Amino acid sequence: MKYRVLIEQDEDNMFVAQVPALPGCISEGHTRGEAVENIKEAITAYLESLAAHDEPVPPSIEELMVEVAG
Repeated sequence: MKYRVLIEQDEDNMFVAQVPALPGCISEGHTRGEAVENIKEAITAYLESLAAHDEPVPPSIEELMVEVAG
């Protein structure tokens, strides 16, 4: 499954990752790569929790990034 992940660097230089489709699914890391690995684990745990509680799982997304001259 694919989910959109937003990554921002905070005032402490930590990389914070969140998943808009999964409210409260947030993680962080000292590097961008660490934040990505941590959010993957958080997504897996989030989806497992939804399944364990018979909650609906948000659908996977298809996304296209388009670059324009600016």
